[in-house]
Parts: sequence; structure tokens; C-alpha cells
Amino acid sequence: MREVNLAERAEVNLQQLVPALRRHAEPLPDPDRPEEFGACFDRFADARIVLLGEATHGSSEFYRARAAITRRLIEHHGFSIVAVEGDWPDAARIDDYARHRAPRPRLGDPFIRFPAWMWRNAEVLAFADWLRGYNAGREPHDQASFHGLDIYSLGESIHAVLSYLERTAPAMVPPARARYACLTPWQQDPAGYGRAALHGRDNCEDGAVAQLRELFEHRVELLRAPDGEAWFDAVQNARIVRAAERYYRAMYRGATESWNLRDRHMFGTLQALLAHRGDGAKAVVWAHNSHVGNAAATAMGWQGEFNIGELCRMAHGDEAILIGFGTDRGTVAAASDWDGMMEIKSVRPARPGSYEHAFRLTGLSRTLTEWRSKGHEHLVTLLREPLLERAIGVIYRPESELASHYFQAVLAEQFDAWVWFEETRNVMPIGPERPAGAPETYPFGL
Repeated sequence: MREVNLAERAEVNLQQLVPALRRHAEPLPDPDRPEEFGACFDRFADARIVLLGEATHGSSEFYRARAAITRRLIEHHGFSIVAVEGDWPDAARIDDYARHRAPRPRLGDPFIRFPAWMWRNAEVLAFADWLRGYNAGREPHDQASFHGLDIYSLGESIHAVLSYLERTAPAMVPPARARYACLTPWQQDPAGYGRAALHGRDNCEDGAVAQLRELFEHRVELLRAPDGEAWFDAVQNARIVRAAERYYRAMYRGATESWNLRDRHMFGTLQALLAHRGDGAKAVVWAHNSHVGNAAATAMGWQGEFNIGELCRMAHGDEAILIGFGTDRGTVAAASDWDGMMEIKSVRPARPGSYEHAFRLTGLSRTLTEWRSKGHEHLVTLLREPLLERAIGVIYRPESELASHYFQAVLAEQFDAWVWFEETRNVMPIGPERPAGAPETYPFGL
């Protein structure tokens, strides 16, 4: 009975919503004209944080649109931080490339953890190249930086902390190795650590916490080194070790607990970046809609999950702008199972009763719709009626799409604006080879 009622309500709402969307939607130029495309988002330049979503992890238009918006915010509006849903050590390779810095020490190759195509793609490389050009010749404090917010780099982050101490404070290395010894056997299988901890075999929390505390307690002497950025990088990696240890233990206790721990860490990293860059620092975040939109306005939040968007809204109020992205159909880079091979899959047209279906019915192919300005009250009322919304992550299973990829949401409270591409195509993955003539700091170089 409930499903029937929801379907009937959705149909009634769509009859009013589609004309309202058609009135308020603003046509957008092609994102391959970045200056024109980005200028459409000048209205959000007074924010401190602009969070840019994506409805999939593998659609080219979303990456190119976010790049165009970010370029505009950096060039014209004083934004200096790009923070993405990626691992800190991997993103550091792009940051070193973009800021003309020597590559930081690594255990292994960057961007090889599943899903490699999420960041190892031509669209991200094009943005990294632009960022490198923008930063050329600028003083370090005037450069724009690129950082990862995620939690999955346990082994690389342990290696980064130890490498920093070997360069800066060799006497601190043996106790640091001892603290991390409990986690060392699990660096290549952190999920295995979570299973072992669940059964009481290992609990490495104390060592991870103690090492992070040690870096703070010796902050004054460590910051005497010429490169203060290195201390901040080491602290962020130590925070990842601590958070990852907790995350993998929580993973087997429940999805909600592990989700919340991950997003809390990503929000904490974003806050640390803003504080590190000083008063007036402004950031752009690239992450999935499920992280960027206010979770309190979705089925995720109704079952106890929160996310970066909700935490930013609570901490920064109207200075945080949450922008969602949607599509109806096309192709996407995704896998069928976790750790599976990347495939190019066809995206099914949006399901009736969904926000995506409503945007498709407008007949407009590429638009920006925002509802925080005056004169949008009727649209806001209509967008407060719950409808389905689609989320495609690194896995896409079209055969079970309703159960696997749709959830209830209230768009007016989830986002401040929505970027619509009626049809999208897959990102272009980059293989392991380094193009001829590319510098050694090339971000995807192996």
C-alpha cells in the first residue's frame, strides 16, 4: 500500500514539478568551454566551501563540469583548495605535480587501488595540467592545492609517517615503527585486520593514537625543519592511520557506523586544510552526491547516516553550497562487483517517479537549477516532496537498479542547486604508461 501511495504522490507532484523546473532551469554551455561554463556559477563565489557532487563515479561530463567550475572559482574568486573523494597519498602525487614540488616518498604506485579509473582518467589529468600551469611562477601561499579526503591508504600513510621521521627526526623512527608494528602485517589486507579485531585477535588502536599524539607533542621541534608543509602532511597521514584502524574495525559491526566514521574523517580533513591555509581560505570539494548532499534530507539520514554535506551545513551554514549532479542515460565506467574489472556500461533511462525523470521531462539537455534565490518559493515547495533519486558508485547493476541504486530524497533540502546532463558518457581511463616527454612528477607516472 505504501509503495502505491508513494507512486501516486510522485505522479501528482511531477505534473506540477516539470513545468516549474522548465521555468527555473538555466541552460548551460558545454563544459569544454570552461570559461563560459564556470561563469554560470559566479553566484556561489561568496561561499567558503562549494561542494560539487556527481551521480556516478564514472561519467565524463561530471568531471569536466567540476573542473570548469573549480577553475573559475580559483582564477576569479580566491579559492585555493581542491579536496576530493580520494586517498591523501595518491592525491599528493597530483598536488606535487600541480605545485611543482618534488614527489613525496611512496610504497607503491599511485591510483592503482580499485577503482583506479575514478581518478586515473584523462579528465582529471587535464585538470591537473591546468592547475600546474596556473600555479607556475606563483608564490607557494598563492598556489592552489589538490588533496584527498579519504581513509583507505593505511599502508601508504604508515610509510609516509615513517619516511617523514627518517628525514626530519631519525631518533623518533624506532618508537614509531614499534607503535605501528601491530598494523604492519595488515597493510595489504586492512579488511583482514577488521575481521581479526572483531574476533579479539588484534586491536592496534593505542599505537595509532600514540603516534599521532607524538607528532603534535613534538610539533615545535619538527617545524624547525625548512619545509613546514611536510609536518602537516605527516600529521594528516597519521590521522588516516588512526581513522583507518577504527574504520576497518567498525566495518564488520555495521554499515552505518563505518560510513559515519569515514565521512567524519573526510570532514575533519577538510577542516584541517582550511585551518592550515589560514584565514579566508576557501575550498572546492569533489565527491559523490551521496557525500555532498545533506544526508539528513535522504533515506541515508533517516536511517542514521550523516555525511560531509550535512557536517559542512552544520559547521558553515550558508557559507557551504551543496550542488548535486544528475543524468538520465548514457554510458558509465563501472564494475559489476567490488574489485571487479572496469566495464563500459549503458545507463538506463531514469525511472518514473524520480527527480531524474522529472528533469528529463523538461526536454532540456544541460541546465543549472538553483533554488536559494528569491522567487523560487514555489519550486522549493515542490522539491520538498520526496521522490526517488539515483546513485551509481563504482558498481553499477542495471538488472537490479531500483533496489541497488535508488533511494528516497528531498531535493530542496539535500542541495542548493542541481546540474543536469540529459545524456552522459564514460570517463576515459589512463593506462600505466607515462607519455613521452612528461616530467618525472607526472601525477600518474609509475
